Amino acid sequence: MDIGFIGLGKMGFPMVRRLIEAGHKLTVFDTSKDAVARLTALGAQAGSSPKDIADRVETVMASLPSLQASLEVATGPGGVIEGNSIKRFIDLSTVGSRMAVKIHDLLAKQNIVQIDSPVSGGGGGAEKGTLAVMVSGPKADFELLKPALDVIGKVFFIGTKPGSGQTMKLANNFLSATAMVATSEAVVMGVKSGLDPAVMVDVINAGSGMNTASRDKFPRAVLPRSFDFGFATGLMVKDVRLAVEEMQALGLKMEVAEAVGRLWEVIIRDEGAESDFTAAIKPIEKAAGVIVGGKGSHAAK
Repeated sequence: MDIGFIGLGKMGFPMVRRLIEAGHKLTVFDTSKDAVARLTALGAQAGSSPKDIADRVETVMASLPSLQASLEVATGPGGVIEGNSIKRFIDLSTVGSRMAVKIHDLLAKQNIVQIDSPVSGGGGGAEKGTLAVMVSGPKADFELLKPALDVIGKVFFIGTKPGSGQTMKLANNFLSATAMVATSEAVVMGVKSGLDPAVMVDVINAGSGMNTASRDKFPRAVLPRSFDFGFATGLMVKDVRLAVEEMQALGLKMEVAEAVGRLWEVIIRDEGAESDFTAAIKPIEKAAGVIVGGKGSHAAK
């Protein structure tokens, strides 16, 4: 399949590489000339703008870091909406259902189908092709695109309603965000009382408390104090904010989500948007006066 791809960051780059390796023909664009050059060396063609990509191919995918970036790439001046060949726009970004519907409605005026297709699994999942791919859009277009999407992960058809994939993604990432801070609080409690955090994590993973943070993030990035799991705090906070906004838009009052949202606002304030999201434990440690992992967990002096 001839595919255009816009956004070659930590998620987009490995997805494009896998698509090339699977035999698809890629035309790519990013503001990073280095990322474009590395992919053209693997066989991709370089585009000069989102519009240029959309002039060349019928199917354009995008993996972008913000709501505004997705809106501008899709519908702004020089965006794919101005392309002469494009028939469908697949947004792999997390933008929330309301933005997805907005983009859908604007593209529909130019007879361009929007496929809402956020992914979950981080940079590691993108590298391995094990992402969860949550697709909403017309079933016929989904069936056409599924062989390509299968290359990047496990594909789920969420429904035909615009924005449904986004709602599913926000539910997933809210749980991921909650697991990270809840596990941090549990382990900090144990360390404060004198428990070994490595033993705690082993017990949690053998018991009913096991979750993605205890299973993956703590052994790999928290206990070694490397904080390099590969997902930025700013992106996680964006997703949590979108989830809370979605709940509020639906008229829901979610006590846990609101508490989790407040805690992540403290994390981004203290650790910064560019920090790895596993650094979420640091403000919790600081408040408790303990250090978890590294050469030895202990109460801070």
